[in-house]
Amino acid sequence: MTRRPVVTIIGGGFSGTAIAYHLARQTSHNNLDIIVIEPREKLGGGLAYSSVDPAHRINVPAAKMTMISAEPDHFSRWLAHDIASAEDSLARTVKGDEFPQRSVFGRYVHDHVEPFLKTGQIQHIRAKALGLTPADGRYAIVLGDGNIISADIIALATTHPLPSVPVALQYLMGEERFVLDPYAENALATIEPHHSVLVVGTGLTAADIIASLDRRGHRGLITALSRHGYRSRGHAAVPSDAYGTFGNDVTARSLLHNIRQTLKQATNNGLSWHPVLDALRDQAPSIWSALSARERQRLIRHLRSLWDVHRFRIAPQIEAVLDQRSREGTLAIIAASLQSAALNEGFKVSYRHRCSSNIETGHFDAIVITTGPAHTAIAKNNPLIGSLFEQGLLSADPVGLGLHTARTGQAVGIKGAITETLYIGGPLARGTFGELMGVPEVTGYAEFIAQAIKNQIAANTQVPKRQAS
Repeated sequence: MTRRPVVTIIGGGFSGTAIAYHLARQTSHNNLDIIVIEPREKLGGGLAYSSVDPAHRINVPAAKMTMISAEPDHFSRWLAHDIASAEDSLARTVKGDEFPQRSVFGRYVHDHVEPFLKTGQIQHIRAKALGLTPADGRYAIVLGDGNIISADIIALATTHPLPSVPVALQYLMGEERFVLDPYAENALATIEPHHSVLVVGTGLTAADIIASLDRRGHRGLITALSRHGYRSRGHAAVPSDAYGTFGNDVTARSLLHNIRQTLKQATNNGLSWHPVLDALRDQAPSIWSALSARERQRLIRHLRSLWDVHRFRIAPQIEAVLDQRSREGTLAIIAASLQSAALNEGFKVSYRHRCSSNIETGHFDAIVITTGPAHTAIAKNNPLIGSLFEQGLLSADPVGLGLHTARTGQAVGIKGAITETLYIGGPLARGTFGELMGVPEVTGYAEFIAQAIKNQIAANTQVPKRQAS
């Protein structure tokens, strides 16, 4: 290259900002230009960490959150000197763990990328990327404001897509108090304290919404419904070291058997399930890489629901709200499948309880969809991703968790060809790399992508030969 290469990261949430941050740390300002396309005012928050609702807290202790893998206490050190957080008396638990509001972590990420923004080493373009096409060995990116910019290397770190609306409820879309985007500003503003609310989903997002409603003074009945009725679990009462070894399992069946046996051993040793799941999480990358695509699919189909509620635990403050409402009888969590819905002075929804043929009908004043990001439908719901599918530059991963990604982090197109200058950042690469939802895993993957881009630029840089005299 005879000019400075341009690396453009599409998406400025935690994943995209972390890639930009580590790429800036590893390279000189004179070697490349780094651009982050993100419509939000600040980088680092994204969907997860932009919430200003005080009820929304990080789900793990601050001591386990960091944007630098080599410094596990990086966030904790920053938090100890953050004056604004000192006023949050509810952040510290009786055990001494810190669970600050989620927006605090977003501010922490932005604070560390801000010096690079001030020097111009990272440029933030406040716009939405709508299209992307190869052009003369580079990429032309069409922005929502009508501008077109060029880039040599792309890292896709787009925001989480909205949840998919269950077929039985699609007829209700567009109706007042039918909330499709639970994290949208004022999403719950029309729900009154006495309203009966149906929350579709029982995982982390559902827990957030229940806590938000409770903080707003809601005292009506909340019914949280999912196929299995699994509620997100809390953290261990007593911390323990990770317990168990799972690296030799090559089938979903053998892995499940090993987990059950290890759980029994842990119980006999006076331990809870928490250290077993911690060990499973730590060993997840090697376990995932050893499984075939077919076994990965079986694992997701049969165990994903259980894994999610045990792996992604809720903050003690949110757990206390769910426990209290359950005791009061104002929260019911049920295992059922939706059958039909109609408008009838609110919403009339029919559902069939799990392991039963009986269909029950409930009347609700509001419905909130909290089934989690619909990553499998991202090509349909995201114009940029959709255009790359049409061009053959992207394809769905065989497991069904996001985008087909090579072990190098580069995109795999429809015909199986690797697009060398197109990288997949964040959770959309889970099909290849496994667990990419927790902060430690996302941080490690961002560091990996930043290093891969740096290596590619170094390999492509041409050093002019000295002419013979």
